[in-house]
Amino acid sequence: MADSKEKLFADFTAPTRQEWRDKIEVDLKGADYEKKMVWRTNEGFSMQPFYRKEDVDQLATVNALPGEFPYVRGNKKDNNQWFVRQNIEEVDAKAANAKALDVLNKGVNSLGFHVPADQCNKEYLAALLDGICADCVELNFRTCQRHSVELAEALVAYFTEKGYDLAKLQGSINFDPISKMLKKGKDTTPALQFAPALIAALAKLPQFRCINVNADLLNNSGAYVYQELGYALAWAGEYLDELVEAGVPAEEAARRIKFNFGISGVYFMEIAKFRAARMLWAEIVKQYTDDKEAAKMNVCATTSTYNLTLFDSYVNMLRTQTETMSAAIANVDSIVVTPFDVPYEQPTEFAERIARNQQLLLKEECHFDKLVDVSGGSYFVEELTVAIAQQAWKLFLAVEEEGGFLAAVKAGKIQEAINTTDAARHANVGKRKEFLLGTNQFPNFTEKSEGKEPADGCVCCCSTAAYPTCEEPAFPALKTSRLASDFEALRLTTEKAAKQPIAFMLTIGNLAMRQARAQFSCNFLAAAGYKVMDNLGFPTVEEGVEAAVKAGADIVVLCSSDDEYAEYGVPAFNALKAADPKAIFIIAGAPACAEDLKAAGIENFIHVRVDQLKTLKELNQKLGI
Repeated sequence: MADSKEKLFADFTAPTRQEWRDKIEVDLKGADYEKKMVWRTNEGFSMQPFYRKEDVDQLATVNALPGEFPYVRGNKKDNNQWFVRQNIEEVDAKAANAKALDVLNKGVNSLGFHVPADQCNKEYLAALLDGICADCVELNFRTCQRHSVELAEALVAYFTEKGYDLAKLQGSINFDPISKMLKKGKDTTPALQFAPALIAALAKLPQFRCINVNADLLNNSGAYVYQELGYALAWAGEYLDELVEAGVPAEEAARRIKFNFGISGVYFMEIAKFRAARMLWAEIVKQYTDDKEAAKMNVCATTSTYNLTLFDSYVNMLRTQTETMSAAIANVDSIVVTPFDVPYEQPTEFAERIARNQQLLLKEECHFDKLVDVSGGSYFVEELTVAIAQQAWKLFLAVEEEGGFLAAVKAGKIQEAINTTDAARHANVGKRKEFLLGTNQFPNFTEKSEGKEPADGCVCCCSTAAYPTCEEPAFPALKTSRLASDFEALRLTTEKAAKQPIAFMLTIGNLAMRQARAQFSCNFLAAAGYKVMDNLGFPTVEEGVEAAVKAGADIVVLCSSDDEYAEYGVPAFNALKAADPKAIFIIAGAPACAEDLKAAGIENFIHVRVDQLKTLKELNQKLGI
């Protein structure tokens, strides 16, 4: 068999890199290779369309093994088990307990609880955890930062009283004062003093992590992948420095840090992000201690809310499914799938069931939990892992050189950087440089909101005279508006108008071009909630205008070829102006004769280079909406 194998390969000559490129350029038929094939990422680097073995032979990542330092290939050697987590927002102990018991019977093995600030006691925990086998599941808690030590002490007392082996219990307390600085602009620096006491209070629970880095906040504010990772490392480094300076042993401090990352929709980028994150964190911890076990990064990954939509909301399930897949393939420790209806309501039982089953499907039907680092060895993923690591590391070093993460937050530099990215991404969505299916690309033409409104609002964990909820921000806060929010506001405004505008496609001339432009225009205008009317074609512009007026069209879009616009544009415009002066006339495209058309009074053109959101807002204004 070995001889035949060698003979088989001897019959073929491996193509060189140049031969591969030559073949691609032939298939491109003259199109620019760099523009068509090279992926210029938002992270500041470019990815080639193909890689070869010699490209990755020089990378350190390919020499790593699963379960071994620096953990780029995961913390485990023989499986890829992760916790299926569901967060329960009920604060009434009995109600939260009933829901927890219910979901535990439906596949969940990790729970997240919100404990009210005035209920951090053993009695509340007894009611909350009644009937829950604490050594069979992962238990995660969050409360007011200033009451975290009380909660830790109550947990230890409760678990001890119940007779649990405390060394086996797994979970976390979400203590992260810096996240409130970012989210609310509040100066919670005084709360940092509780961190050493919190770790001491959990001394008997060695597998409970309590110092959290809630980098999912950055993700949900629009951060690029390298920003989320680079800032998360600086964030964790800040906590590690603070703890070590306070006398906490470095290995103990590192073991208590938990990373909560978001998962964006860039599939391979997210796989590479988590691999790079473990590698970089291991190298950081190595500078403090030789304990390699302490260098293992613990990651809870939550699907993003940033790209979720109110309209066509079932598409959210596709988004969260691919995001969950990328996190599972990347060997994270636990995953939270955000229910698809979060943008507009308190998640329903159906939405929560689907969210749970999205993970269970990957485990029980796809067997993602059986394979360790299936992406390892992929030339593309290995290159992407290293590229992201390099960009994130540069950002980490830049923050360190400027005085550390806390100083940068107080100076507003982190918020400014993320908010700038958020603004750029919102602008890109408006210009269709970044697509959101069902929002700015292929919207559901007939969908109505049916009373749905964006579910935005301020949620605070506590409010006291000494620590008021609505105090004036000490520094800038992160903006957290979803990418679809601008389009949704526009569409909801259109819905509330006295009459739904009708956009009529006046198709004429070249069959292929008129169909293509009509399809583009229908998608373009339906994003504002207009009723779009496509047509098979008209023999004359006069017949098309007559049909448009008869249909009660508020907008008439001339759809033809560039060459034919010189013939049809002005007559169609004049015919519509005579028949219905109030109707808006639009040319679909950017023809060479555009200046001549403008000289005749035609003002509106839609094509791939216009700002879609701005154009739709202007149309609404002209329509009196």
